[in-house]
Amino acid sequence: MPLYDYQCKDCGEHFEMRATIKEKVAGLNLVCPNCGSVDARQQLTAAMVLHGGKELSQSGCGPNAGPGCCG
Repeated sequence: MPLYDYQCKDCGEHFEMRATIKEKVAGLNLVCPNCGSVDARQQLTAAMVLHGGKELSQSGCGPNAGPGCCG
């Protein structure tokens, strides 16, 4: 189930909401856990990619990438 990150527009608190995509499309009942405000904006979340037990950047290329990576 996806995890969505939000920031309260009133107090600046960052909080998470876990919901299915269907629930997200239908509309989430967002309430800031700090101040109770219902005015929040969604934050973009970076994804981590694990390959062979090593953490890589989103593109799969890093400083220790093997031959053939990224051209």
